[in-house]
Amino acid sequence: MTHPSALDSRASWLRLAISLAIAVVGNVGMWAIIVIMPAMQTEFGVERADASIPYTLTMIGFALGNYYIGRVVDRWGITVALSGAALMLGAGFGLGAFAPNIWVLSALQLITGFGSAACFGPLIADISHWFLKRRGIAVAIAASGNYLSGGIWPLVLAEVLAGPGGWRSAYLIIAATCVAVMIPLSLLLRAQVSEAGRAEAESAAASRALTSGFSPRALTWLLAVAGIGCCVAMSMPQVHIVALSADLGYGPAVGAEMLSLMLFGGVASRLVSGALADRIGGVATLLIGSGLQCVALFLYLPTSGLNALYLVSLIFGLSQGGIVPSYAVVVREYLPAREAGQRVGFVMMSTILGMALGGWMSGWIYDLTGSYQWAFLNGIAFNLVNIAIIGLILIRSRPRRRGTVPA
Repeated sequence: MTHPSALDSRASWLRLAISLAIAVVGNVGMWAIIVIMPAMQTEFGVERADASIPYTLTMIGFALGNYYIGRVVDRWGITVALSGAALMLGAGFGLGAFAPNIWVLSALQLITGFGSAACFGPLIADISHWFLKRRGIAVAIAASGNYLSGGIWPLVLAEVLAGPGGWRSAYLIIAATCVAVMIPLSLLLRAQVSEAGRAEAESAAASRALTSGFSPRALTWLLAVAGIGCCVAMSMPQVHIVALSADLGYGPAVGAEMLSLMLFGGVASRLVSGALADRIGGVATLLIGSGLQCVALFLYLPTSGLNALYLVSLIFGLSQGGIVPSYAVVVREYLPAREAGQRVGFVMMSTILGMALGGWMSGWIYDLTGSYQWAFLNGIAFNLVNIAIIGLILIRSRPRRRGTVPA
């Protein structure tokens, strides 16, 4: 019989609170480049597609970091991973503040993206080991650190951007904050889950695997492809809302507010989706989120008024926030716990590659057409591919409750 405090314990919830604080700080690497994009584009004198390259390389680094740092977590633990990531963020942002051109900045963004990844997939994988009955909501809370970071940092950075140092001063502040906060907090996560807890989690995963109509490898790859589809769609508003606001004459500060509103809505969506996943499972929750995101993207097409953009941005955040955490829940429901770091990391890597691809594609489409209308339509098309794949997984999984996992 498993020790009653092995999982879902007071220690589990305390660890979750610390992980959330780390995530709020460390995920800045994903959002800072979005906020500074208009100022950086003006300073370096480049077109929108070129101005999107630093973000694309940030997301490529973020994607690779989710996978490779996930493997580090499986082998050496989360504290080692987070401490190294904090140093990478400090170096990337610190040197980025002195970048002489967009190409040097882009290279450094690859480093900051890699380091920031430790605060997403690997941190989610680590906390997932400490919960079973409440894993969905725990994963959602940990993942909300990414959106809370995106909601808080743009507001802070907007004030710094208005000052004399501009975006370069903002980068120096971020560099110092990451090192000063993340390393001490990571030392509080040195404890490992008990053997009883690990055995309980492995037993639950093995039982769940019998309900799936896919082998672990096939399910992992299907989730990865689906993740690319949903996140190409997701990236259009998230990456370009500040630039869209500036194009419409409302200014980048208003766009930063829309981004914050979108992401705070995403936090609420993640929490609701996490609770829902504990009741109906990760796959069904993922399909609901993907469908709602597609509807929200359609709402952007006829929208250009200031108040309407605020409203649609909130709707978009409320619609799609729970999608990415649901992938982690599905992985932990159906795949081996001992491989959680690398498997969650691989699927998270795919979602981030989708964000990187979508961020660049939207800028490229804008340069070709002079507007974001076709970029939104491109996102909707990718979203429909995602819905088809998740629907297939749900249909294939349900009828085979008594079968075995294919070899």
